[in-house]
Amino acid sequence: MEKASIQKYITTPIYYLNGLPHIGHAYTSILGDVMKKFEQMRGNGVYYTTGTDEHGQKNQHSIEASGLAADEFLTRQSDNFRNLFVELGIDFDYFVRTSRPEHKKIVQEILQNIYDKGLIVKKSYEGLYCEGCEQFKKKSDLDENGCCPDHKAAPKAISEENYFFRLEPYRQWLIDYIKSHPDWIQPAKYANEVLGMLKEPLEDLCISRPKSRVWLGVELPFDHDYVTYIWFDALVNYISTLNYGHNPDFETVWAHSHHLIAKDILKPHCIYWPIMLHALGVVPVEHYFIHGYWIGEGGVKMSKSLGNVVDPAEVVRLLGVDALRFYLINNMTLGGDSQISVAMLKQGYKMLANNIGNLQMRVLKMVQKSLEGKVPSPAALNEEDKALVNDIAGRFERIFGQEMSLETVSELAESIVKAGDAVNAYFAANTPWVLAKNPAERARFEAVVYTTLECLRLIGLAMYPLTPATARKIEASLGVEPESFKADFKPFALPEGTEIKVGDPLFPMIEE
Repeated sequence: MEKASIQKYITTPIYYLNGLPHIGHAYTSILGDVMKKFEQMRGNGVYYTTGTDEHGQKNQHSIEASGLAADEFLTRQSDNFRNLFVELGIDFDYFVRTSRPEHKKIVQEILQNIYDKGLIVKKSYEGLYCEGCEQFKKKSDLDENGCCPDHKAAPKAISEENYFFRLEPYRQWLIDYIKSHPDWIQPAKYANEVLGMLKEPLEDLCISRPKSRVWLGVELPFDHDYVTYIWFDALVNYISTLNYGHNPDFETVWAHSHHLIAKDILKPHCIYWPIMLHALGVVPVEHYFIHGYWIGEGGVKMSKSLGNVVDPAEVVRLLGVDALRFYLINNMTLGGDSQISVAMLKQGYKMLANNIGNLQMRVLKMVQKSLEGKVPSPAALNEEDKALVNDIAGRFERIFGQEMSLETVSELAESIVKAGDAVNAYFAANTPWVLAKNPAERARFEAVVYTTLECLRLIGLAMYPLTPATARKIEASLGVEPESFKADFKPFALPEGTEIKVGDPLFPMIEE
């Protein structure tokens, strides 16, 4: 990783590995990959990390229940995530594992740094502890039944001696930072949520767990009877990955950092983490991108007992990788939750098949049958033809001219669908299958076919961040597959005479 080559540093959360990867994990890491490819097409170097969080009480209980040695269990579970992400076409540059010695070393160095500044104190504490969140809760955090709203279980009353990091001295600094950086947390509704959390004084953050209760973690450098609190340990991955404290290029890369997270981990990321960084003298992350949850069809929360859980590995076997990737990006509601089910994914697949796949196959077969398999001349294009091509090229040019964000990625997916609709309408209105039968209409026939092929080339190019395999198939079918995809949407760039390749359908029919 050379600093000169990195203009964007993109991270996902690291995922607890006590269970199997689910659709939420898949979405966040696919989103990061889409953003990486988007920025690479814009000419920027990107460093992208995702991975697994391998410490804490939940993971410890899973190890104990498995009967396996800790290292064996952690490696097996981590590989479940890594292998799925590879299958999903996620091109991460580094796969984080917090059990690695190099991560633990930097966590301990940071703890010692903050401890030496007098910012960590040891004291007795009584509180309500949610094992699911691995956090102490205030009564105001619980629902009307006294349960954690996320895990639907009552937290346990715990009394023990621990180490604490003081947050309150930094509260006003954080409030001021959020207000002076209005696009720091996106969408803005989540910035308002964080400001709401900061209206009251912040309690000291417990940053340790006694080994008598939790042995799976990074040992405190200043007290060997304790391990580090899971969140303090996990958050450090964002800078330990860059070899913080030992990398002369750290500040240059970190200045362009972007965290992708789900809304349930807003508080640790947007309160604990910036304060931890501030205490270290490190600037905050450049941007947070916050997304909602995936819920079952009809707005029902996914549950194994209800049988409405969407398994990403199963979807890939049924519909392929790109159909899943496109659905997730195209259907996530910005600032809210979104619905998903296998039936809805099938509908998304059919939309792609009808919108892009069928159009491509029809026009390619037409070229093969009536034009000797070669791209025709654009010489006779009329104003309607030129306007369609210019509109699609201009639309994608504008989108790729923007900085990456949730809004930009969502707009890209929406624009691909709209472009497909527009080309299908054009193709149907100009009836090239009729024109092909009339020698007097030869020039018009070639113009319609060229326009359709050129629009498909532009659409395929724009699809690359979302559906890289499909994008490559589209470009290869037109005989212009690039070695690397670049955001060059110059119109009318499809060379006359290029040999097309019909190949297999982009989205074959699926069994109901």
